[in-house]
Amino acid sequence: MTEREAVAHLLRRATFGPTADEVDAAERAGLARTLDRLLTPDGPDAGAGTTPTPSLGPDPAAQLGKESSREDRQRANQQRREQLTRLTDWWFTRMVAADHQLTEKLLFFWHGHWATSAQKVRSAPLMLRQLETMRRLGRGPLAPLVDAMVRDPALILWLDGQKNTRKAPNENLARELMELFTLGIEGGYTEADVKEGARALTGWVVDRRAGAARFERRRHDVGIKTILGQRAAFDAAAYARLLAGRPEAARYVAGRLWFRFAGPQVPTPAELAGPDTVTTLRRIFTAPAFAQTRDTLVKQPVEWLVGAARQLGVRPSALPEQRRRRLLAGLTAMDQVPLRPPSVSGWPAGTAWLTTSSLQAQLRTADALASVAAPAALARLSAAPPEGRPEALARLLVVDRWSERTRAALTPLAGEPRRLIVAGLVSPEYAVS
Repeated sequence: MTEREAVAHLLRRATFGPTADEVDAAERAGLARTLDRLLTPDGPDAGAGTTPTPSLGPDPAAQLGKESSREDRQRANQQRREQLTRLTDWWFTRMVAADHQLTEKLLFFWHGHWATSAQKVRSAPLMLRQLETMRRLGRGPLAPLVDAMVRDPALILWLDGQKNTRKAPNENLARELMELFTLGIEGGYTEADVKEGARALTGWVVDRRAGAARFERRRHDVGIKTILGQRAAFDAAAYARLLAGRPEAARYVAGRLWFRFAGPQVPTPAELAGPDTVTTLRRIFTAPAFAQTRDTLVKQPVEWLVGAARQLGVRPSALPEQRRRRLLAGLTAMDQVPLRPPSVSGWPAGTAWLTTSSLQAQLRTADALASVAAPAALARLSAAPPEGRPEALARLLVVDRWSERTRAALTPLAGEPRRLIVAGLVSPEYAVS
Protein backbone atom coordinates (compact mmCIF):
# COMPACT_ATOMS: atom_id res chain seq x y z
CA MET A 1 0.00 0.00 0.00
CA THR A 2 1.44 3.38 -1.01
CA GLU A 3 1.52 6.34 1.39
CA ARG A 4 -1.40 7.94 -0.45
CA GLU A 5 -3.41 4.73 -0.32
CA ALA A 6 -2.67 4.39 3.41
CA VAL A 7 -3.84 7.90 4.29
CA ALA A 8 -6.86 7.54 2.00
CA HIS A 9 -7.80 4.28 3.76
CA LEU A 10 -7.47 5.96 7.16
CA LEU A 11 -9.55 8.95 6.08
CA ARG A 12 -12.27 6.82 4.50
CA ARG A 13 -12.73 5.05 7.83
CA ALA A 14 -12.17 7.93 10.25
CA THR A 15 -14.39 10.40 8.36
CA PHE A 16 -17.70 10.18 6.57
CA GLY A 17 -15.82 10.61 3.30
CA PRO A 18 -12.61 12.54 2.58
CA THR A 19 -12.29 15.01 -0.25
CA ALA A 20 -9.46 14.81 -2.75
CA ASP A 21 -7.94 17.96 -1.23
CA GLU A 22 -8.03 16.38 2.24
CA VAL A 23 -6.20 13.33 0.92
CA ASP A 24 -3.59 15.59 -0.72
CA ALA A 25 -3.04 17.41 2.58
CA ALA A 26 -2.83 14.14 4.51
CA GLU A 27 -0.31 12.73 2.07
CA ARG A 28 1.88 15.79 2.58
CA ALA A 29 1.53 15.60 6.37
CA GLY A 30 2.15 11.86 6.55
CA LEU A 31 0.14 9.08 8.17
CA ALA A 32 1.20 9.70 11.79
CA ARG A 33 0.52 13.44 11.72
CA THR A 34 -2.80 12.90 9.95
CA LEU A 35 -3.91 10.49 12.67
CA ASP A 36 -2.90 12.97 15.37
CA ARG A 37 -4.99 15.68 13.71
CA LEU A 38 -7.98 13.38 13.45
CA LEU A 39 -7.86 12.29 17.08
CA THR A 40 -6.95 15.63 18.63
CA PRO A 41 -8.04 18.37 16.21
CA ASP A 42 -6.71 21.88 16.73
CA GLY A 43 -9.01 24.78 17.52
CA PRO A 44 -12.76 25.11 17.08
CA ASP A 45 -14.58 23.34 14.28
CA ALA A 46 -15.27 26.13 11.78
CA GLY A 47 -17.44 23.93 9.60
CA ALA A 48 -19.62 22.80 12.46
CA GLY A 49 -19.80 26.43 13.55
CA THR A 50 -21.80 27.21 10.43
CA THR A 51 -24.49 24.78 11.63
CA PRO A 52 -25.35 25.96 15.16
CA THR A 53 -27.45 23.68 17.34
CA PRO A 54 -31.12 24.41 16.68
CA SER A 55 -33.29 25.96 19.34
CA LEU A 56 -36.19 23.53 19.27
CA GLY A 57 -38.29 25.06 22.00
CA PRO A 58 -40.26 23.07 24.59
CA ASP A 59 -41.52 19.55 24.06
CA PRO A 60 -45.06 19.96 22.60
CA ALA A 61 -46.27 16.83 24.40
CA ALA A 62 -45.21 18.30 27.75
CA GLN A 63 -47.84 20.98 27.39
CA LEU A 64 -50.70 18.50 27.11
CA GLY A 65 -52.89 17.49 30.02
CA LYS A 66 -56.01 15.48 30.69
CA GLU A 67 -58.13 18.42 29.66
CA SER A 68 -56.38 18.84 26.29
CA SER A 69 -58.68 18.56 23.30
CA ARG A 70 -58.24 16.38 20.27
CA GLU A 71 -57.22 19.46 18.31
CA ASP A 72 -54.58 20.27 20.95
CA ARG A 73 -53.12 16.80 20.61
CA GLN A 74 -53.13 16.94 16.83
CA ARG A 75 -51.39 20.32 16.95
CA ALA A 76 -48.80 18.98 19.40
CA ASN A 77 -48.11 15.96 17.18
CA GLN A 78 -47.59 18.21 14.18
CA GLN A 79 -45.20 20.42 16.16
CA ARG A 80 -43.36 17.31 17.37
CA ARG A 81 -42.90 16.07 13.80
CA GLU A 82 -41.65 19.49 12.71
CA GLN A 83 -39.12 19.56 15.56
CA LEU A 84 -37.84 16.12 14.64
CA THR A 85 -37.53 17.10 10.98
CA ARG A 86 -35.53 20.18 11.98
CA LEU A 87 -33.25 18.11 14.20
CA THR A 88 -32.62 15.45 11.56
CA ASP A 89 -32.01 18.11 8.92
CA TRP A 90 -29.57 19.91 11.22
CA TRP A 91 -27.56 16.80 12.06
CA PHE A 92 -27.28 15.74 8.43
CA THR A 93 -26.13 19.24 7.52
CA ARG A 94 -23.59 19.23 10.35
CA MET A 95 -22.21 15.83 9.34
CA VAL A 96 -21.41 17.24 5.92
CA ALA A 97 -20.10 20.61 7.12
CA ALA A 98 -17.97 19.48 10.08
CA ASP A 99 -14.20 19.85 9.71
CA HIS A 100 -13.55 17.62 12.73
CA GLN A 101 -14.94 14.64 10.92
CA LEU A 102 -13.87 11.93 13.34
CA THR A 103 -15.69 13.71 16.16
CA GLU A 104 -18.90 13.69 14.12
CA LYS A 105 -18.48 10.12 12.93
CA LEU A 106 -17.81 8.96 16.48
CA LEU A 107 -21.06 10.57 17.56
CA PHE A 108 -22.85 8.61 14.84
CA PHE A 109 -21.18 5.44 16.16
CA TRP A 110 -22.43 6.09 19.68
CA HIS A 111 -25.90 6.87 18.33
CA GLY A 112 -25.95 3.42 16.73
CA HIS A 113 -24.47 1.82 19.85
CA TRP A 114 -26.92 3.35 22.35
CA ALA A 115 -29.57 2.97 19.68
CA THR A 116 -32.56 5.12 20.65
CA SER A 117 -35.41 5.95 18.31
CA ALA A 118 -37.44 9.14 18.26
CA GLN A 119 -40.40 7.10 17.03
CA LYS A 120 -40.95 5.85 20.58
CA VAL A 121 -39.34 8.67 22.54
CA ARG A 122 -41.49 11.16 20.61
CA SER A 123 -39.40 14.14 21.65
CA ALA A 124 -36.81 15.92 19.53
CA PRO A 125 -35.51 17.94 22.52
CA LEU A 126 -34.79 14.72 24.42
CA MET A 127 -33.06 13.19 21.40
CA LEU A 128 -30.94 16.33 21.04
CA ARG A 129 -30.04 16.14 24.72
CA GLN A 130 -28.90 12.55 24.23
CA LEU A 131 -26.72 13.55 21.26
CA GLU A 132 -25.15 16.31 23.34
CA THR A 133 -24.39 13.84 26.13
CA MET A 134 -22.68 11.42 23.76
CA ARG A 135 -20.78 14.23 22.06
CA ARG A 136 -19.56 15.55 25.42
CA LEU A 137 -18.53 12.20 26.91
CA GLY A 138 -18.00 9.90 23.94
CA ARG A 139 -14.27 10.59 23.49
CA GLY A 140 -13.34 9.86 27.08
CA PRO A 141 -13.45 6.94 29.52
CA LEU A 142 -16.42 4.60 29.41
CA ALA A 143 -17.57 5.07 33.02
CA PRO A 144 -18.86 8.68 32.80
CA LEU A 145 -20.71 7.86 29.58
CA VAL A 146 -22.44 4.81 31.05
CA ASP A 147 -23.30 6.77 34.20
CA ALA A 148 -24.93 9.52 32.13
CA MET A 149 -26.74 7.15 29.81
CA VAL A 150 -28.47 5.07 32.48
CA ARG A 151 -30.14 8.32 33.52
CA ASP A 152 -30.64 9.71 30.04
CA PRO A 153 -34.35 10.56 29.62
CA ALA A 154 -34.57 9.46 25.98
CA LEU A 155 -33.00 6.07 26.76
CA ILE A 156 -35.24 5.65 29.80
CA LEU A 157 -38.34 6.21 27.66
CA TRP A 158 -37.01 4.02 24.84
CA LEU A 159 -36.43 1.05 27.16
CA ASP A 160 -39.35 1.55 29.55
CA GLY A 161 -37.22 2.64 32.46
CA GLN A 162 -39.98 4.92 33.73
CA LYS A 163 -42.07 1.78 34.31
CA ASN A 164 -39.38 0.22 36.47
CA THR A 165 -40.44 0.38 40.15
CA ARG A 166 -39.59 -1.52 43.30
CA LYS A 167 -43.04 -3.12 43.24
CA ALA A 168 -42.94 -4.02 39.54
CA PRO A 169 -39.36 -4.15 38.19
CA ASN A 170 -39.02 -3.78 34.41
CA GLU A 171 -35.91 -5.50 33.07
CA ASN A 172 -35.67 -3.93 29.61
CA LEU A 173 -33.05 -1.29 30.37
CA ALA A 174 -30.95 -3.53 32.62
CA ARG A 175 -30.96 -6.33 30.03
CA GLU A 176 -29.93 -4.15 27.09
CA LEU A 177 -27.45 -2.28 29.26
CA MET A 178 -25.58 -5.54 29.81
CA GLU A 179 -26.21 -7.31 26.52
CA LEU A 180 -25.84 -4.51 23.98
CA PHE A 181 -24.26 -1.49 25.66
CA THR A 182 -21.52 -2.71 28.01
CA LEU A 183 -20.76 -6.42 28.45
CA GLY A 184 -22.03 -8.06 25.28
CA ILE A 185 -23.91 -11.32 24.91
CA GLU A 186 -20.90 -13.27 26.17
CA GLY A 187 -20.18 -10.87 29.01
CA GLY A 188 -20.45 -13.43 31.79
CA TYR A 189 -23.69 -12.22 33.37
CA THR A 190 -26.73 -14.31 34.27
CA GLU A 191 -30.49 -13.84 34.23
CA ALA A 192 -30.27 -13.24 37.98
CA ASP A 193 -27.82 -10.38 37.32
CA VAL A 194 -30.32 -8.80 34.93
CA LYS A 195 -33.10 -8.98 37.52
CA GLU A 196 -30.88 -7.49 40.21
CA GLY A 197 -29.71 -4.80 37.80
CA ALA A 198 -33.31 -3.85 37.13
CA ARG A 199 -33.80 -3.35 40.88
CA ALA A 200 -30.77 -1.02 40.93
CA LEU A 201 -32.29 1.12 38.16
CA THR A 202 -35.67 1.60 39.84
CA GLY A 203 -36.90 5.07 40.73
CA TRP A 204 -36.04 7.05 37.61
CA VAL A 205 -38.83 8.77 35.70
CA VAL A 206 -38.87 11.32 32.89
CA ASP A 207 -40.14 14.85 33.42
CA ARG A 208 -41.05 16.00 29.92
CA ARG A 209 -41.66 19.58 31.04
CA ALA A 210 -38.16 19.85 32.47
CA GLY A 211 -36.65 17.73 29.68
CA ALA A 212 -34.79 15.64 32.25
CA ALA A 213 -34.86 12.43 34.23
CA ARG A 214 -35.91 12.72 37.88
CA PHE A 215 -35.27 10.32 40.75
CA GLU A 216 -38.27 9.39 42.89
CA ARG A 217 -37.02 7.69 46.01
CA ARG A 218 -40.35 6.06 46.85
CA ARG A 219 -40.14 4.08 43.60
CA HIS A 220 -36.57 2.90 44.23
CA ASP A 221 -35.63 -0.48 45.69
CA VAL A 222 -33.17 0.36 48.45
CA GLY A 223 -32.45 -3.28 49.31
CA ILE A 224 -29.21 -5.20 48.92
CA LYS A 225 -28.58 -6.56 45.40
CA THR A 226 -26.07 -9.11 44.17
CA ILE A 227 -24.78 -8.26 40.69
CA LEU A 228 -21.87 -10.03 39.00
CA GLY A 229 -20.81 -11.43 42.34
CA GLN A 230 -20.82 -8.06 44.10
CA ARG A 231 -23.23 -7.49 46.98
CA ALA A 232 -24.32 -3.95 47.84
CA ALA A 233 -27.29 -1.57 47.92
CA PHE A 234 -26.72 -0.72 44.27
CA ASP A 235 -28.43 2.29 42.73
CA ALA A 236 -28.14 3.44 39.10
CA ALA A 237 -24.80 5.20 39.58
CA ALA A 238 -23.19 2.29 41.42
CA TYR A 239 -24.54 -0.19 38.89
CA ALA A 240 -23.12 1.90 36.02
CA ARG A 241 -19.71 2.04 37.72
CA LEU A 242 -19.73 -1.71 38.22
CA LEU A 243 -20.50 -2.46 34.58
CA ALA A 244 -18.14 0.14 33.10
CA GLY A 245 -15.30 -1.09 35.28
CA ARG A 246 -15.52 -4.69 34.11
CA PRO A 247 -12.77 -5.82 31.70
CA GLU A 248 -15.49 -7.44 29.60
CA ALA A 249 -16.98 -3.99 28.98
CA ALA A 250 -13.70 -2.51 27.76
CA ARG A 251 -13.15 -5.45 25.40
CA TYR A 252 -16.72 -5.42 24.14
CA VAL A 253 -16.85 -1.69 23.35
CA ALA A 254 -13.42 -1.85 21.70
CA GLY A 255 -14.73 -4.70 19.58
CA ARG A 256 -17.76 -2.65 18.57
CA LEU A 257 -15.52 0.23 17.57
CA TRP A 258 -13.41 -2.15 15.48
CA PHE A 259 -16.56 -3.57 13.88
CA ARG A 260 -17.77 -0.14 12.79
CA PHE A 261 -14.46 1.55 11.91
CA ALA A 262 -12.48 -1.43 10.59
CA GLY A 263 -15.17 -3.95 9.67
CA PRO A 264 -16.33 -7.48 10.40
CA GLN A 265 -14.17 -9.26 7.83
CA VAL A 266 -10.88 -9.10 9.77
CA PRO A 267 -10.89 -10.49 13.34
CA THR A 268 -10.66 -7.95 16.14
CA PRO A 269 -7.06 -7.78 17.41
CA ALA A 270 -6.41 -8.41 21.09
CA GLU A 271 -5.62 -5.60 23.53
CA LEU A 272 -7.39 -2.85 21.61
CA ALA A 273 -9.16 -1.38 24.61
CA GLY A 274 -7.57 1.76 25.97
CA PRO A 275 -8.43 3.88 29.02
CA ASP A 276 -10.63 6.09 26.84
CA THR A 277 -12.25 6.03 23.41
CA VAL A 278 -9.64 8.17 21.70
CA THR A 279 -6.87 5.81 22.82
CA THR A 280 -8.86 2.82 21.60
CA LEU A 281 -9.35 4.48 18.23
CA ARG A 282 -5.63 5.17 17.98
CA ARG A 283 -4.94 1.48 18.62
CA ILE A 284 -7.49 0.51 15.96
CA PHE A 285 -6.06 2.79 13.30
CA THR A 286 -2.45 1.77 14.03
CA ALA A 287 -3.08 -1.97 14.37
CA PRO A 288 -1.24 -3.96 11.65
CA ALA A 289 -4.54 -5.71 10.85
CA PHE A 290 -6.19 -2.38 10.03
CA ALA A 291 -4.45 -2.25 6.64
CA GLN A 292 -5.95 -5.66 5.85
CA THR A 293 -9.47 -4.24 6.16
CA ARG A 294 -9.17 -2.11 3.03
CA ASP A 295 -11.94 -2.82 0.50
CA THR A 296 -13.95 -4.90 2.99
CA LEU A 297 -16.33 -2.48 4.75
CA VAL A 298 -19.69 -1.76 3.15
CA LYS A 299 -20.66 1.86 3.69
CA GLN A 300 -23.84 2.48 5.63
CA PRO A 301 -26.31 4.73 3.76
CA VAL A 302 -25.59 7.72 6.02
CA GLU A 303 -21.84 7.28 5.45
CA TRP A 304 -22.40 6.94 1.71
CA LEU A 305 -24.62 10.03 1.41
CA VAL A 306 -22.63 12.33 3.70
CA GLY A 307 -19.32 11.28 2.14
CA ALA A 308 -20.60 11.79 -1.39
CA ALA A 309 -22.00 15.22 -0.51
CA ARG A 310 -18.63 16.27 0.92
CA GLN A 311 -16.70 15.03 -2.12
CA LEU A 312 -19.04 16.72 -4.58
CA GLY A 313 -18.96 20.02 -2.70
CA VAL A 314 -22.64 19.83 -1.80
CA ARG A 315 -23.61 21.90 1.21
CA PRO A 316 -27.14 20.97 2.32
CA SER A 317 -27.62 24.30 4.10
CA ALA A 318 -27.18 26.11 0.78
CA LEU A 319 -29.72 24.00 -1.08
CA PRO A 320 -33.37 24.88 -1.60
CA GLU A 321 -35.49 23.01 0.90
CA GLN A 322 -37.02 20.75 -1.74
CA ARG A 323 -33.64 19.53 -2.94
CA ARG A 324 -32.41 19.00 0.62
CA ARG A 325 -35.55 17.01 1.38
CA ARG A 326 -34.89 14.87 -1.69
CA LEU A 327 -31.48 13.88 -0.30
CA LEU A 328 -32.93 13.00 3.10
CA ALA A 329 -35.69 11.05 1.37
CA GLY A 330 -32.91 8.91 -0.04
CA LEU A 331 -31.95 7.86 3.48
CA THR A 332 -35.56 6.92 4.17
CA ALA A 333 -35.63 4.80 1.02
CA MET A 334 -32.34 3.14 2.00
CA ASP A 335 -33.68 2.44 5.52
CA GLN A 336 -31.20 4.43 7.56
CA VAL A 337 -32.49 7.70 8.98
CA PRO A 338 -30.60 9.34 11.87
CA LEU A 339 -32.56 9.32 15.14
CA ARG A 340 -34.66 6.39 13.92
CA PRO A 341 -32.72 3.14 14.34
CA PRO A 342 -34.94 0.11 13.69
CA SER A 343 -34.38 -1.49 17.09
CA VAL A 344 -32.29 -1.32 20.24
CA SER A 345 -29.68 -3.36 18.36
CA GLY A 346 -29.12 -0.46 16.00
CA TRP A 347 -28.64 -0.72 12.25
CA PRO A 348 -27.32 -3.76 10.38
CA ALA A 349 -23.93 -3.89 8.72
CA GLY A 350 -22.21 -5.35 5.72
CA THR A 351 -24.10 -6.96 2.87
CA ALA A 352 -27.45 -6.14 4.51
CA TRP A 353 -27.14 -2.80 2.70
CA LEU A 354 -26.48 -4.37 -0.71
CA THR A 355 -30.04 -5.20 -1.71
CA THR A 356 -31.82 -4.54 -4.97
CA SER A 357 -34.20 -2.04 -3.38
CA SER A 358 -31.32 -0.26 -1.65
CA LEU A 359 -29.40 -0.03 -4.92
CA GLN A 360 -32.42 1.47 -6.66
CA ALA A 361 -32.80 4.06 -3.90
CA GLN A 362 -29.08 4.73 -4.04
CA LEU A 363 -29.28 5.31 -7.78
CA ARG A 364 -32.07 7.87 -7.37
CA THR A 365 -30.17 9.61 -4.58
CA ALA A 366 -26.94 9.61 -6.60
CA ASP A 367 -28.84 11.36 -9.38
CA ALA A 368 -30.08 13.93 -6.86
CA LEU A 369 -26.52 14.48 -5.63
CA ALA A 370 -25.10 14.84 -9.13
CA SER A 371 -27.77 17.42 -9.96
CA VAL A 372 -26.50 19.70 -7.16
CA ALA A 373 -22.78 18.96 -7.41
CA ALA A 374 -20.62 22.05 -7.00
CA PRO A 375 -19.32 23.62 -10.23
CA ALA A 376 -15.75 23.01 -9.00
CA ALA A 377 -16.39 19.27 -8.79
CA LEU A 378 -17.78 19.17 -12.32
CA ALA A 379 -14.89 21.32 -13.55
CA ARG A 380 -12.38 18.78 -12.25
CA LEU A 381 -13.94 16.13 -14.44
CA SER A 382 -14.40 18.37 -17.47
CA ALA A 383 -10.80 19.55 -17.29
CA ALA A 384 -9.51 16.02 -17.87
CA PRO A 385 -9.38 14.59 -21.39
CA PRO A 386 -12.30 12.23 -22.05
CA GLU A 387 -10.12 9.14 -21.82
CA GLY A 388 -8.81 10.29 -18.42
CA ARG A 389 -12.13 11.14 -16.82
CA PRO A 390 -12.65 7.79 -15.06
CA GLU A 391 -9.33 8.43 -13.29
CA ALA A 392 -10.39 12.00 -12.51
CA LEU A 393 -13.61 10.63 -11.03
CA ALA A 394 -11.66 8.13 -8.93
CA ARG A 395 -9.61 10.99 -7.54
CA LEU A 396 -12.72 13.09 -6.87
CA LEU A 397 -14.47 10.23 -5.03
CA VAL A 398 -11.26 8.98 -3.35
CA VAL A 399 -11.43 5.54 -4.93
CA ASP A 400 -8.00 3.88 -5.21
CA ARG A 401 -8.72 2.16 -8.52
CA TRP A 402 -11.58 0.92 -10.70
CA SER A 403 -12.03 -2.68 -11.70
CA GLU A 404 -11.96 -3.40 -15.40
CA ARG A 405 -15.69 -4.03 -15.32
CA THR A 406 -16.42 -0.68 -13.66
CA ARG A 407 -14.04 1.14 -15.98
CA ALA A 408 -15.85 -0.35 -18.97
CA ALA A 409 -19.14 0.98 -17.59
CA LEU A 410 -17.70 4.44 -16.89
CA THR A 411 -15.87 5.03 -20.16
CA PRO A 412 -18.97 5.57 -22.38
CA LEU A 413 -20.18 8.22 -19.93
CA ALA A 414 -17.00 10.31 -20.05
CA GLY A 415 -18.68 13.03 -22.09
CA GLU A 416 -21.48 13.49 -19.53
CA PRO A 417 -19.94 14.43 -16.17
CA ARG A 418 -23.16 14.21 -14.17
CA ARG A 419 -24.00 10.74 -15.45
CA LEU A 420 -20.39 9.75 -14.84
CA ILE A 421 -20.72 10.86 -11.22
CA VAL A 422 -23.92 8.85 -10.76
CA ALA A 423 -22.27 5.71 -12.11
CA GLY A 424 -19.26 6.19 -9.85
CA LEU A 425 -21.40 6.68 -6.75
CA VAL A 426 -23.23 3.37 -7.28
CA SER A 427 -20.13 1.40 -8.24
CA PRO A 428 -18.89 -1.51 -6.07
CA GLU A 429 -15.60 0.30 -5.51
CA TYR A 430 -17.38 3.26 -3.96
CA ALA A 431 -19.89 1.21 -1.95
CA VAL A 432 -17.13 -0.83 -0.26
CA SER A 433 -14.26 1.10 1.27
